[in-house]
Amino acid sequence: MNPPLRSPRIRRAVALGFVVAAQVALAAGDYEGQWELKDTGGRTFEIWLHPDGKADGTHNEAMKHGTWAEEGGAAVIHWTTGWTTRIVKDGARYVKTAFRPGTAPGDKPTNHSEAKRIANGGTAGTGR
Repeated sequence: MNPPLRSPRIRRAVALGFVVAAQVALAAGDYEGQWELKDTGGRTFEIWLHPDGKADGTHNEAMKHGTWAEEGGAAVIHWTTGWTTRIVKDGARYVKTAFRPGTAPGDKPTNHSEAKRIANGGTAGTGR
């Protein structure tokens, strides 16, 4: 009888588990960090996407906090104001789309702009 990790089937399952975990970590890592975006008026503002799934922004007092998750290859941020922001990689750049409260991500976006990463990961500049 083989010890548990000597079984080829068990070794393959363990290896597959490590590969899946690494891919999930890399996907989230694509979006964690500080971003520069533009609002519907073309004004620049910044957001931070934290590893714990929280989001903070400098846009205005009402839109400072939310949560985010990687969904279908994009970072989807749900703000406490009801707005939803989506950041997705498009070739060599990132694009932001925003949806006003009451619209669904499948609807036409309220606005869109380029999304520029300012810093990777961490919580710099947010007081966290």
